[in-house]
Amino acid sequence: MLTHDRLRALRRELPTLVGLAIVVGLILGAVALLVNAAGEVLEAVSENDGLALWDRPVLDWVIAQRTPGLTEAVLWFTHTGGPVWQPIIFFGLALLLSWRWRDWTPLVLVALAEGGALAIAQVGKGLVGRVRPPESDAAPPYETSFSFPSGHTIEAFVIATMLTYLLVRHLWDRSRWLHVLIGMVAFVYAAAMGFSRVFLGYHWLTDVAAAAALGMAWAGVLIAAHRVWRAVRQRRERGPVEEEGAR
Repeated sequence: MLTHDRLRALRRELPTLVGLAIVVGLILGAVALLVNAAGEVLEAVSENDGLALWDRPVLDWVIAQRTPGLTEAVLWFTHTGGPVWQPIIFFGLALLLSWRWRDWTPLVLVALAEGGALAIAQVGKGLVGRVRPPESDAAPPYETSFSFPSGHTIEAFVIATMLTYLLVRHLWDRSRWLHVLIGMVAFVYAAAMGFSRVFLGYHWLTDVAAAAALGMAWAGVLIAAHRVWRAVRQRRERGPVEEEGAR
Protein backbone atom coordinates (compact mmCIF):
# COMPACT_ATOMS: atom_id res chain seq x y z
CA MET A 1 0.00 0.00 0.00
CA LEU A 2 1.36 3.43 -0.95
CA THR A 3 1.89 5.82 1.95
CA HIS A 4 1.68 9.59 1.67
CA ASP A 5 5.48 9.87 1.85
CA ARG A 6 5.89 7.23 -0.84
CA LEU A 7 3.44 9.03 -3.14
CA ARG A 8 5.32 12.27 -2.58
CA ALA A 9 8.61 10.55 -3.50
CA LEU A 10 7.07 9.12 -6.67
CA ARG A 11 5.85 12.58 -7.70
CA ARG A 12 9.41 13.91 -7.27
CA GLU A 13 10.81 11.08 -9.38
CA LEU A 14 8.19 11.30 -12.14
CA PRO A 15 9.99 13.97 -14.26
CA THR A 16 13.20 11.93 -14.12
CA LEU A 17 11.38 8.75 -15.12
CA VAL A 18 9.60 10.50 -18.00
CA GLY A 19 12.88 12.00 -19.17
CA LEU A 20 14.56 8.59 -19.06
CA ALA A 21 11.70 7.01 -21.01
CA ILE A 22 11.95 9.71 -23.68
CA VAL A 23 15.73 9.38 -24.03
CA VAL A 24 15.67 5.58 -24.15
CA GLY A 25 12.75 5.65 -26.57
CA LEU A 26 14.60 8.01 -28.91
CA ILE A 27 17.74 5.87 -28.78
CA LEU A 28 15.84 2.66 -29.50
CA GLY A 29 13.95 4.41 -32.29
CA ALA A 30 17.27 5.35 -33.87
CA VAL A 31 18.45 1.75 -33.42
CA ALA A 32 15.38 0.49 -35.26
CA LEU A 33 16.01 2.92 -38.13
CA LEU A 34 19.66 1.85 -38.38
CA VAL A 35 18.80 -1.85 -38.40
CA ASN A 36 16.17 -1.18 -41.06
CA ALA A 37 18.78 0.70 -43.11
CA ALA A 38 21.14 -2.28 -42.90
CA GLY A 39 18.28 -4.52 -44.01
CA GLU A 40 17.59 -2.26 -46.98
CA VAL A 41 21.24 -2.49 -48.01
CA LEU A 42 21.13 -6.28 -47.76
CA GLU A 43 17.99 -6.35 -49.88
CA ALA A 44 19.74 -4.17 -52.49
CA VAL A 45 22.65 -6.62 -52.52
CA SER A 46 20.30 -9.59 -52.91
CA GLU A 47 18.40 -7.96 -55.79
CA ASN A 48 21.43 -6.17 -57.27
CA ASP A 49 19.75 -2.78 -57.31
CA GLY A 50 19.80 0.47 -55.33
CA LEU A 51 23.07 1.10 -53.52
CA ALA A 52 24.49 -2.20 -54.78
CA LEU A 53 24.66 -0.71 -58.28
CA TRP A 54 27.46 1.55 -56.98
CA ASP A 55 29.63 -1.30 -55.69
CA ARG A 56 31.56 -1.87 -58.92
CA PRO A 57 31.88 1.80 -59.99
CA VAL A 58 33.16 2.85 -56.56
CA LEU A 59 35.69 0.02 -56.49
CA ASP A 60 36.88 0.94 -59.99
CA TRP A 61 37.27 4.57 -58.91
CA VAL A 62 39.35 3.80 -55.80
CA ILE A 63 41.57 1.43 -57.78
CA ALA A 64 42.35 4.34 -60.10
CA GLN A 65 43.37 6.48 -57.10
CA ARG A 66 45.88 4.02 -55.68
CA THR A 67 49.59 4.79 -55.56
CA PRO A 68 52.24 2.64 -53.83
CA GLY A 69 52.75 5.16 -51.03
CA LEU A 70 49.07 5.82 -50.42
CA THR A 71 48.23 2.11 -50.50
CA GLU A 72 50.96 1.39 -47.95
CA ALA A 73 49.63 4.11 -45.64
CA VAL A 74 46.05 2.86 -45.92
CA LEU A 75 47.21 -0.71 -45.26
CA TRP A 76 48.91 0.42 -42.06
CA PHE A 77 45.78 2.28 -40.97
CA THR A 78 43.37 -0.56 -41.72
CA HIS A 79 45.56 -3.01 -39.77
CA THR A 80 45.13 -0.86 -36.65
CA GLY A 81 41.43 -1.74 -36.88
CA GLY A 82 42.02 -5.47 -37.24
CA PRO A 83 41.46 -8.29 -34.74
CA VAL A 84 44.89 -7.84 -33.12
CA TRP A 85 45.61 -4.14 -32.77
CA GLN A 86 42.08 -2.79 -32.51
CA PRO A 87 41.25 -4.53 -29.20
CA ILE A 88 44.68 -3.65 -27.80
CA ILE A 89 44.28 0.04 -28.64
CA PHE A 90 40.72 0.48 -27.44
CA PHE A 91 40.88 -1.76 -24.38
CA GLY A 92 43.99 0.19 -23.41
CA LEU A 93 42.10 3.46 -23.85
CA ALA A 94 39.11 2.12 -21.90
CA LEU A 95 41.39 0.96 -19.10
CA LEU A 96 42.99 4.41 -18.98
CA LEU A 97 39.59 6.10 -18.75
CA SER A 98 38.43 3.66 -16.05
CA TRP A 99 41.56 4.36 -14.01
CA ARG A 100 41.36 8.12 -14.56
CA TRP A 101 37.66 8.35 -13.70
CA ARG A 102 37.78 5.61 -11.03
CA ASP A 103 34.84 3.95 -12.75
CA TRP A 104 34.69 0.52 -14.45
CA THR A 105 32.00 1.71 -16.87
CA PRO A 106 34.33 2.46 -19.85
CA LEU A 107 36.01 -0.94 -19.63
CA VAL A 108 32.72 -2.84 -19.31
CA LEU A 109 30.99 -0.98 -22.14
CA VAL A 110 33.96 -1.29 -24.49
CA ALA A 111 34.18 -5.03 -23.74
CA LEU A 112 30.47 -5.47 -24.49
CA ALA A 113 30.80 -3.34 -27.62
CA GLU A 114 33.75 -5.37 -28.91
CA GLY A 115 32.16 -8.73 -28.14
CA GLY A 116 28.85 -7.79 -29.72
CA ALA A 117 30.49 -6.32 -32.82
CA LEU A 118 32.50 -9.49 -33.36
CA ALA A 119 29.40 -11.66 -32.96
CA ILE A 120 27.32 -9.53 -35.33
CA ALA A 121 30.04 -9.62 -37.97
CA GLN A 122 30.61 -13.36 -37.76
CA VAL A 123 26.90 -14.26 -37.74
CA GLY A 124 26.19 -11.86 -40.59
CA LYS A 125 29.02 -13.18 -42.73
CA GLY A 126 27.86 -16.75 -42.17
CA LEU A 127 24.23 -16.03 -42.97
CA VAL A 128 24.80 -13.90 -46.06
CA GLY A 129 27.85 -15.72 -47.44
CA ARG A 130 28.81 -12.95 -49.84
CA VAL A 131 32.09 -13.26 -51.75
CA ARG A 132 34.65 -10.48 -51.45
CA PRO A 133 35.80 -8.43 -54.45
CA PRO A 134 38.16 -10.35 -56.78
CA GLU A 135 41.76 -10.70 -55.60
CA SER A 136 42.86 -9.00 -58.82
CA ASP A 137 41.20 -5.82 -57.49
CA ALA A 138 42.56 -6.10 -53.94
CA ALA A 139 45.86 -5.08 -52.37
CA PRO A 140 47.84 -7.91 -50.77
CA PRO A 141 47.69 -9.52 -48.27
CA TYR A 142 44.36 -10.93 -49.49
CA GLU A 143 41.43 -11.75 -47.20
CA THR A 144 39.29 -14.81 -47.85
CA SER A 145 36.47 -14.76 -45.30
CA PHE A 146 32.96 -13.75 -46.36
CA SER A 147 32.43 -10.08 -47.16
CA PHE A 148 29.07 -8.90 -45.75
CA PRO A 149 29.18 -7.06 -43.37
CA SER A 150 32.62 -5.54 -42.85
CA GLY A 151 33.90 -6.53 -39.40
CA HIS A 152 36.48 -3.72 -39.28
CA THR A 153 33.74 -1.18 -39.99
CA ILE A 154 31.30 -2.54 -37.41
CA GLU A 155 33.97 -2.42 -34.71
CA ALA A 156 35.11 1.05 -35.73
CA PHE A 157 31.59 2.52 -35.62
CA VAL A 158 30.53 0.80 -32.42
CA ILE A 159 33.69 1.85 -30.58
CA ALA A 160 33.60 5.39 -31.99
CA THR A 161 29.98 5.79 -30.90
CA MET A 162 30.64 4.31 -27.47
CA LEU A 163 33.70 6.48 -26.78
CA THR A 164 31.79 9.56 -27.92
CA TYR A 165 29.02 8.70 -25.45
CA LEU A 166 31.47 8.12 -22.59
CA LEU A 167 33.50 11.28 -23.20
CA VAL A 168 30.52 13.58 -23.80
CA ARG A 169 28.78 12.20 -20.70
CA HIS A 170 31.89 12.78 -18.60
CA LEU A 171 32.48 16.25 -20.07
CA TRP A 172 28.81 17.25 -20.10
CA ASP A 173 29.47 20.57 -18.30
CA ARG A 174 32.10 21.61 -20.84
CA SER A 175 31.52 23.56 -24.07
CA ARG A 176 29.05 22.05 -26.52
CA TRP A 177 31.63 22.72 -29.22
CA LEU A 178 33.89 20.23 -27.46
CA HIS A 179 31.10 17.64 -27.63
CA VAL A 180 30.71 18.31 -31.36
CA LEU A 181 34.47 18.02 -31.89
CA ILE A 182 34.58 14.67 -30.07
CA GLY A 183 31.73 13.34 -32.21
CA MET A 184 33.31 14.60 -35.43
CA VAL A 185 36.71 13.06 -34.66
CA ALA A 186 35.08 9.73 -33.78
CA PHE A 187 32.95 9.73 -36.94
CA VAL A 188 35.89 10.64 -39.19
CA TYR A 189 37.93 7.79 -37.69
CA ALA A 190 35.14 5.24 -38.21
CA ALA A 191 34.32 6.49 -41.72
CA ALA A 192 38.02 6.40 -42.66
CA MET A 193 38.26 2.81 -41.43
CA GLY A 194 35.27 1.84 -43.57
CA PHE A 195 36.68 3.67 -46.59
CA SER A 196 40.02 1.90 -46.16
CA ARG A 197 38.27 -1.45 -46.60
CA VAL A 198 36.82 -0.37 -49.94
CA PHE A 199 40.01 1.41 -51.04
CA LEU A 200 42.07 -1.76 -50.57
CA GLY A 201 39.50 -3.93 -52.37
CA TYR A 202 38.69 -6.00 -49.28
CA HIS A 203 34.98 -5.07 -49.24
CA TRP A 204 32.24 -3.71 -51.43
CA LEU A 205 30.69 -0.33 -50.63
CA THR A 206 27.49 -2.02 -49.45
CA ASP A 207 29.42 -4.23 -47.00
CA VAL A 208 30.71 -1.08 -45.34
CA ALA A 209 27.41 0.85 -45.44
CA ALA A 210 25.50 -1.96 -43.72
CA ALA A 211 28.30 -2.46 -41.19
CA ALA A 212 28.28 1.22 -40.24
CA ALA A 213 24.53 1.07 -39.53
CA LEU A 214 24.86 -2.16 -37.53
CA GLY A 215 27.79 -0.82 -35.51
CA MET A 216 25.93 2.33 -34.48
CA ALA A 217 22.80 0.28 -33.76
CA TRP A 218 24.65 -2.06 -31.39
CA ALA A 219 26.23 0.92 -29.64
CA GLY A 220 22.75 2.43 -29.28
CA VAL A 221 21.44 -0.73 -27.61
CA LEU A 222 24.31 -0.64 -25.10
CA ILE A 223 23.84 3.07 -24.41
CA ALA A 224 20.10 2.60 -23.79
CA ALA A 225 20.80 -0.33 -21.47
CA HIS A 226 23.40 1.72 -19.60
CA ARG A 227 20.98 4.61 -19.12
CA VAL A 228 18.38 2.26 -17.63
CA TRP A 229 20.98 0.50 -15.46
CA ARG A 230 22.21 3.83 -14.07
CA ALA A 231 18.66 4.91 -13.26
CA VAL A 232 17.93 1.63 -11.46
CA ARG A 233 21.18 1.81 -9.50
CA GLN A 234 20.58 5.41 -8.47
CA ARG A 235 17.03 4.54 -7.44
CA ARG A 236 18.27 1.71 -5.23
CA GLU A 237 20.93 3.93 -3.68
CA ARG A 238 18.39 6.62 -2.85
CA GLY A 239 15.77 4.19 -1.55
CA PRO A 240 17.22 3.39 1.90
CA VAL A 241 17.98 7.05 2.56
CA GLU A 242 14.45 8.15 1.72
CA GLU A 243 12.90 5.37 3.79
CA GLU A 244 15.10 6.25 6.77
CA GLY A 245 14.10 9.90 6.45
CA ALA A 246 10.42 8.91 6.33
CA ARG A 247 10.76 6.94 9.55
